[in-house]
Amino acid sequence: MSPKPARQFSSSEEDSRPGIDERKRKRMESNRESARRSRMRKQQRLDDLLHEVARLKNENSQIEMQISMFTQQYLKVESNNSILRTQVMELTDRLRYLNSVLRFIEQLSGMSMEIQEIPDPLLKPWQLPCQTHPIIASANMLQ
Repeated sequence: MSPKPARQFSSSEEDSRPGIDERKRKRMESNRESARRSRMRKQQRLDDLLHEVARLKNENSQIEMQISMFTQQYLKVESNNSILRTQVMELTDRLRYLNSVLRFIEQLSGMSMEIQEIPDPLLKPWQLPCQTHPIIASANMLQ
């Protein structure tokens, strides 16, 4: 590709050339300033986003710690509830046995004894009036 020949200016164009150069220089300066402001805005936005990422990571780690703590507390309460349910069942069995012994003694002796019936919730601990949650087991639970 051959270079373009230099343009020849007429005398009227040559007179206006310094004004064009001045406008071009001002426009270039304005464009540079605009680009500088744009870069500064982008940098500020990037800094803001990086701070937000750091804040969210910190918040996530705090939430994860809370979840871990609550999970441990939940597992402890569930374990205690399981122990209490087992104790209720054992005590209910003992009460039934003692009631049967009292009935036997009542029949042998002929004496009337006041033997109270076992309340329904104790006979059916799986149907307690309070809400219970199912026991969920996983391989990770004991680690």
